[in-house]
Amino acid sequence: MSAGGPATLFADLHPQVAWERDTLRIGYRMVDAHRRLDGERGLVLVPTVFAWPGVFSQQSPPWQPGLVYPPRGVATLWETAGNAVPEGLARVIGRTRAWLLTELDAPASTSELAERTGLSAPNVSHHLAALRGASLLARHRTGRTVLYLRTDAAELLLQAVQADG
Repeated sequence: MSAGGPATLFADLHPQVAWERDTLRIGYRMVDAHRRLDGERGLVLVPTVFAWPGVFSQQSPPWQPGLVYPPRGVATLWETAGNAVPEGLARVIGRTRAWLLTELDAPASTSELAERTGLSAPNVSHHLAALRGASLLARHRTGRTVLYLRTDAAELLLQAVQADG
């Protein structure tokens, strides 16, 4: 926005959205809506996966004008490809434990890992406990959630097997 102005901001936001001569143009199938935005009220941009593949606008007083649109990459949100499991590591600690270790490139809870991998939560918990017992994982409580993260030893192990792989 600061480099190219509103035209640059809206250029690749959504195919049905364009900025033309200080007017936000939103093209629907049957209606071509034009929204003139005065400087005082502004526009609230709301990215949401629940709008995909469409785009929605709102300009009914007394609410602030808004544009609800799908964020980039929304089509890949539910993909389960995950990270590649290093074969050498899988042979040493087991495929499931190696898989969980590679999935923890960011801290995650047992239920999040279960959902991401398709494994049952008790199964994930069992493997996380084994990895933690081997000092490859640490855990941190945030409210009611326990997050697991890789230790420095796990990071070195993964770097070593990926360098050889």
